[in-house]
Amino acid sequence: MKITGIVTEYNPFHNGHQYHIEKTRQLTQPDVLVAVMSGHFVQRGEPAICDKWTRTETALRHGVDLVIELPIAYATQSAQTFAFKSVEILALAQVTDIVFGSESNDLETIKEIADLNISIDGLKESMRTGLSYPKALGLLSGEYDPNDILGIGYCRAAMHFHITPHTIQRTNSYHSTDTDSSIASATAIRKALKEHRPIGHMTPMHFLSDQSVYPDWTLYYPLLKHMLLTLPKESLREVFLVSEGIESHLINQAMIHDDAHAFIDACVNRRYSKARIQRTMVHLLLHHTKTQVKELPPIDTLRILGFNAQGLKALQFYKEKEIKVASRFNQIPLPYRRMEHKATQIYASVFDKIEKDRIISRESAGPVILI
Repeated sequence: MKITGIVTEYNPFHNGHQYHIEKTRQLTQPDVLVAVMSGHFVQRGEPAICDKWTRTETALRHGVDLVIELPIAYATQSAQTFAFKSVEILALAQVTDIVFGSESNDLETIKEIADLNISIDGLKESMRTGLSYPKALGLLSGEYDPNDILGIGYCRAAMHFHITPHTIQRTNSYHSTDTDSSIASATAIRKALKEHRPIGHMTPMHFLSDQSVYPDWTLYYPLLKHMLLTLPKESLREVFLVSEGIESHLINQAMIHDDAHAFIDACVNRRYSKARIQRTMVHLLLHHTKTQVKELPPIDTLRILGFNAQGLKALQFYKEKEIKVASRFNQIPLPYRRMEHKATQIYASVFDKIEKDRIISRESAGPVILI
């Protein structure tokens, strides 16, 4: 069975993602296309625009055969950890090839950089001079855009797990807010949704226009601010990603700012990128401690978010291979299950009661099945 993997967030799914799926199938001719997907919080440290079950169903309706969840602890980490853990899950899912979008579409150069013995200590030293992670990496290996930075991580992990990487040309700017084209960025679509502008020409998820709430930090900040201003610093320092005095920096800004976006902008400086601040905010909001993350067991189970008929064949293949699969919530290893339960509870808290109850109950209701 030929299985190809992709790493996704679908926040939301759009026409560029459809292009990625189609090109992936053309390049690798898989029997099964597997997507590893972030859940209710995404890599840049933001709540997803809609719940993971809605995004899973859309993916299955547009060319993905099997969707596997990237645990929240890894979905909200730096590019390198996010990429490595995603590929580790794809390796467990028996993929032979991975296809990712790239601004440069220069696979050979990306692979060469991935193969470099870049010192983590050297990277940290670069960051201590006031450079954010992407810029520090750029000093060592050239200037790269977000998907190329992730691509370096994918290629490094792919080499480790003996998976063949492929690139396709990214068709739009990562942060572009242009909505004139049929292929627009997820950033542009989220902005259009919040401004109640049409999105149907950019995404098959046109139904999101009817969603009552679009989660963003504005809705979660009151709780985060309360935590920052009431919890002892000793407690904050136990939280994952809280280090080198960032807790004092966050507290000081929380004392000044009532608006989430003003708070985030004030926290960003030469030392901390916006994504770094937001990822720290997620772990504070969910109170993931350093000990919790450090003691997470190795990934040995695939948490299934959804599948179609071809995805079912992959699940049968995994059963023959004795690969652990969690199609029910209680089959997820307990430390990961607790984190996902908490993430869903917090994520759902900003919706009205009916939608909140739906999202929370959906967490334990099993995968999306389209057969």
